[in-house]
Amino acid sequence: MYKHILVPTDGSKLSLKAAREAATLARTLKARITAVYVTEPYMPPLITEGMSYNRSLTADQASYKAAAAKAASAALKKVQQAAENANVAFEGVATEESQPWEGILKTARTKKCDVIVMASHGRGAIAGVILGSETAKVLSNSKTPVLVCR
Repeated sequence: MYKHILVPTDGSKLSLKAAREAATLARTLKARITAVYVTEPYMPPLITEGMSYNRSLTADQASYKAAAAKAASAALKKVQQAAENANVAFEGVATEESQPWEGILKTARTKKCDVIVMASHGRGAIAGVILGSETAKVLSNSKTPVLVCR
């Protein structure tokens, strides 16, 4: 059965719910968990003619990366706690990708995960199309099985 579970997280309560489900599954299957937090790359502000550049309103690359690392650490720590509570082996990965779903799938491939357990906000078809759904993108592009928790 499954031996290596990937748990994408954004630090939300819903993603923590999926992490707890993954931890229970991992304990039952004697599997391990890798959690992934995907950050978008730094994009410098676009300054066009007629705009004044105010450095205090924009973050520089170092500040952005520091804030992203802090957010990733906090989110991954929540999944780590769920894994520890279930007595399951854990690894946390922070990665950078322009599309979160691509970072999730890339991590699943490189870490050789055999299932992805992730949350869905359950916004419905119309809202999902308008807002975009990382879960739907993972589902439609993954060769790895995906368990969706709501």
